[in-house]
Amino acid sequence: MSAPERSGGTERRPADGAFWDALRTTTQSRIGLGRTGDALPTRRVLEFAAAHAAARDAVHQPLDADDLVARARDLGLGEPAVVTSRAADRGEYLRRPDLGREPADLSDLPTVSDGAADVALVLADGLSPRALTDHGVALAAAILAALPPDVTVSPPIIATQSRVALGDHVARALGVRTLLVLIGERPGLSVADSLGIYLTHRADPDDFGAGVTDAHRNCISNIHPPEGLGYTDAARIAASLVVGARRLGRSGVDLKDTSRAELDASDLRGLG
Repeated sequence: MSAPERSGGTERRPADGAFWDALRTTTQSRIGLGRTGDALPTRRVLEFAAAHAAARDAVHQPLDADDLVARARDLGLGEPAVVTSRAADRGEYLRRPDLGREPADLSDLPTVSDGAADVALVLADGLSPRALTDHGVALAAAILAALPPDVTVSPPIIATQSRVALGDHVARALGVRTLLVLIGERPGLSVADSLGIYLTHRADPDDFGAGVTDAHRNCISNIHPPEGLGYTDAARIAASLVVGARRLGRSGVDLKDTSRAELDASDLRGLG
């Protein structure tokens, strides 16, 4: 390989710039950035710094629970309730993940008699309150539309300073066997507003010898249209997992998403 020419401080694109331009349209990763001398171009360094700042802001941005409650009412499931974890503030939430898994108080939860709801719906801020603000209610509405009509859902629960496992306590308090937690995912340097869905069926430690672990959950991640997974596709997968968990009697590693296979079979029948 020949030595690179001196650029005199001028930004130089990779020699195969057209290749990188085309490849860059398929990913949000930072690839083919070029260089100025022996360093990245200043523009690319500033873009990286801005992305890092956006990720930090997304983590620390407080959730406007009142606004989310007002919008969640439009889901038509009843009056939303707000719960918070034992983490007193955002700093403690980040330092003590264990406190984010435990509720401070569940006395404000709606009264749901056993069997009155099949699914508990929790909207949690997680590590990106921005993601929940931007996508939470719209994703919840898509899930409700995708669920079979005979599946009933509890009033939405808004969880602040929350980790995924806080939803287990909510589901048990409501007497609901199937839990869906819509939660803000940890921001990255490409995406700061990604939402995830965690499904847990039978979120009761008594049902599992060693308690509820991540192996008992199913996750759908990277939900942030238009670049990431869209609401409709995420909802279709979530609804398929709900049906599968209720049929199988458990969730986690034993439960597989069959929604894609069902779509493929439908396409084949259409061709026939």
